Amino acid sequence: MAAVSSIFLIAAVASLCSPAAAATTCKSQTFSNNVVYSNSTELPTLKACLHWTYDPAAKPNPTLAIAFVAPPAKSEGWVAWALNPKLPAMIGSQALVAFKESNGSAVVKTYNISSYGFITESKISYEVLEKRAEYSNGVFRIFAKLVLPEAEVVNQVWQVGGSVKDGVPQKHAFSGDNLASKGTLQLTSHGVPSPAPSPSPSPSSSSGSAGAPPPQSGTNDAGSLRFGLSGVLGLIGASILML
Repeated sequence: MAAVSSIFLIAAVASLCSPAAAATTCKSQTFSNNVVYSNSTELPTLKACLHWTYDPAAKPNPTLAIAFVAPPAKSEGWVAWALNPKLPAMIGSQALVAFKESNGSAVVKTYNISSYGFITESKISYEVLEKRAEYSNGVFRIFAKLVLPEAEVVNQVWQVGGSVKDGVPQKHAFSGDNLASKGTLQLTSHGVPSPAPSPSPSPSSSSGSAGAPPPQSGTNDAGSLRFGLSGVLGLIGASILML
């Protein structure tokens, strides 16, 4: 009986450690406005997820609708997702930043990140058709729809911080995952337009958002697989000792 129980336990842990199971968290997320996006990806750092729909046929220019989901570094902190027209880096990024105002409501504001110093709310180089933010269960959700130049790949950055002072997001940590939160986002597959977009979020009545660093599109499957194999081998050893 002990051997049978151990086999079932090993199988269960193996399924939880698989790359497919790791991606389930993001793919299973739903939103209060019932919007469904064509794509979703578990970003490799900061427990962040990105959902998006790219519409290359939109007139007069293509559009990108996104839902960015991440927990702030602290409950009174902020989260950000950004595009950078030149390279995957924080400087030059055109950012959407979500945080809570003094009355507790979530807002998203836009920031053109030109330096590592003090930032101020400003227009960004992408036209923002819609934007709004939500906060619940320790997680922020940024919804936005941007007008883009036609492209197959864009540079993205994402970030989280621990505090907001007088309505201004304060500096984030400069180590580990915070420095690795950048990369590219593949809008189309092998040059072929992505599937037809789903309805986009309703326009926001709240004002702009603040900036942050970029991400890579896709889950860190290799790391998940290594963890899964080592975990399973450990359990196999433990089960043998129990026999």
